[in-house]
Amino acid sequence: MIPNLEQTFRWFGPNDPVTLKAIKQTGATGIVTALHHIPCGDVWSVEEIQKRKTLIERAGFRWSVVESVNIHESIKIGSLERDEYISKYIETLKNLNKCGIGIVCYNFMPVLDWTRTHLDYRLNNGASALRFHAPALAAFDLYILQRDGAYKDFTPEQQNVAKAYFDSLGEQEKEVLKNTILAGLPGTEEVYTVEEFKEHLQKYLTVNAQVLKGNLAYFLQSVIPEAERLGIKMCIHPDDPPFPVLGLPRVVCNERDLHEVVNAYPSPSNGITLCTGSLGANPGNDIPGIVDRLGAHIHFLHLRNVRLEPDGSFYEDEHLAGSTNMYEVMKSIVKEQIRRKLAVRDDIAIPMRPDHGHKILDDYRYDTYPGYSVIGRLKGLAELRGLEMGIKKGIEEVV
Repeated sequence: MIPNLEQTFRWFGPNDPVTLKAIKQTGATGIVTALHHIPCGDVWSVEEIQKRKTLIERAGFRWSVVESVNIHESIKIGSLERDEYISKYIETLKNLNKCGIGIVCYNFMPVLDWTRTHLDYRLNNGASALRFHAPALAAFDLYILQRDGAYKDFTPEQQNVAKAYFDSLGEQEKEVLKNTILAGLPGTEEVYTVEEFKEHLQKYLTVNAQVLKGNLAYFLQSVIPEAERLGIKMCIHPDDPPFPVLGLPRVVCNERDLHEVVNAYPSPSNGITLCTGSLGANPGNDIPGIVDRLGAHIHFLHLRNVRLEPDGSFYEDEHLAGSTNMYEVMKSIVKEQIRRKLAVRDDIAIPMRPDHGHKILDDYRYDTYPGYSVIGRLKGLAELRGLEMGIKKGIEEVV
């Protein structure tokens, strides 16, 4: 028998409209969460970690993955304070270890986390999805942010399309677009002002992709030895979207980047969060192949699907639809589980969560974090669970 993937659900804590009681009905057994109320860069105390863990366990779950212990901007830009913040990061890992939590997801995206232009893109069936609309992003960059050097990042045709799009918006729509793009980290309600965001951009004037990769390697070489000693598995999340936006570099976009990450400090603790949505937004990424070739380093699975459009836009499709062949992805994941079983590894039941869900049915009654409605994700989890079961039953019958 091939063990099932550990089915998990992201929960944003006690203030999340999606309650643990509701999540219990999805069939998930693990919770993915973080201490969002603690400012980025501060140490998570044992007391605060244990408080959250107790809530989760009293509801009948396991705290499976921390998503995320966010990385302070000083580390990303390589400022003089980075060693101080790396020390604090390691202190948080030590405290997580004391509380028995062993997987930490993180990302190395500058300033913004995942970027979308629309949070309520209506599909033909009435469901609401997240969308990245390339002309809208260009319109924001050129005519709202008015970033220095932005015009060189867009062709004349893209500039014309962006101008037409911008001119079609009313003042309220422009404000919504601005706030959508400049939203802060998931789990917070922080929205940068244009002025604040420009201040952040100034810090990255001398940080291109090569420098950012070097700063990521410095972080890994400082943190992974301690994580390995503690038995904590770190797993980097790919950039979303997997290409530069608003003049900011992206360095975890494709298979080559992922190879560089795991080779920056080879260790069982230096791994990957496989996000099929983030990687899927780059049509050049062979996601089943990435699992085949880098599967040994995957500690966490984000399974979702995007529908690609010719101009670089995409929207979040149903989990088994979209431009990524989820059947082939799941088949590669199951093959990786078989390899782990043969190698007598203890991490065969890789934590998996249905990433981002449509708003459907009664989801519209709740003001949930974008992409994190309960029924939409329940639907995705059910589909992924069935896909996994079907593939495994087929393999077991052949054997």
